[in-house]
Amino acid sequence: MGEQTERYAVVTGSNKGIGLEIVRQLASAGIKVVLTARDEKRDFVKSQFGKLDILVNNAGIGGVEIKDRDLFTSAIITNGQALSDDELRRTMTQPYESAKECLQINYRGAKRTFECLLPLLQLSDSPRVVNVSSALGKIECVSNEWAKGVFSDIDNLTEERIEEVLKKFIKDFEQGSIEKNGWPRYTAAYIVAKASMNAYTRIIAKKYPNLCINCVCPGYVKTDITANTGFFTAKEGAAHPVRLALLPNGSPSGLYYIRNELSSF
Repeated sequence: MGEQTERYAVVTGSNKGIGLEIVRQLASAGIKVVLTARDEKRDFVKSQFGKLDILVNNAGIGGVEIKDRDLFTSAIITNGQALSDDELRRTMTQPYESAKECLQINYRGAKRTFECLLPLLQLSDSPRVVNVSSALGKIECVSNEWAKGVFSDIDNLTEERIEEVLKKFIKDFEQGSIEKNGWPRYTAAYIVAKASMNAYTRIIAKKYPNLCINCVCPGYVKTDITANTGFFTAKEGAAHPVRLALLPNGSPSGLYYIRNELSSF
């Protein structure tokens, strides 16, 4: 390809798992890809390419320590409804520090990366942003009614409102009152972080109409985050973010997909 037609991508959290497969598939499509693992690469991208065409925010952690793989799978596919409180306690632990890190990486890290690379994306004639999310980030999984209301009120949704939810959640977590205050019974930080990412996707898609910005759940994939308990391979999971990254100009923005299927938030 001539220099003027070359396209450039940054994929975060891409040293293994879904991220590495996204890199491979984008590279196979002729995209020049910067593989990153929690490092901001704006200066490198700017000096090497001068613009950015694709950002895939893939970096993430589960925020839990999985103890029982079989029970964990049951919790995931039934949204926790199939397990008793005792079984959930035997399934995983949710340490406070891991919960904080989960919010920082899965949501705030993605937000900072987008803000950092936005000037380079705006230099592209076909900018694409793909936020790798989860079906657990659907609003219906956010059991705290106040937080659910914040995420559902799209007309009044702002980054500041998302931060209010995160601060309230982590305060309740620190005080040991997440169940008392109606937060999810399992993978709570992950659910809140991914719901926040979905909400942020809607905000920035509306704010930057010249960018194509969407989020996608790649499915229940066998990776470190799931203790390799998923149903799909990393290659199968990566295909869905890649599809969105390669959408043609004029494609819709601000949408949420579960694998190939358009879904409600």
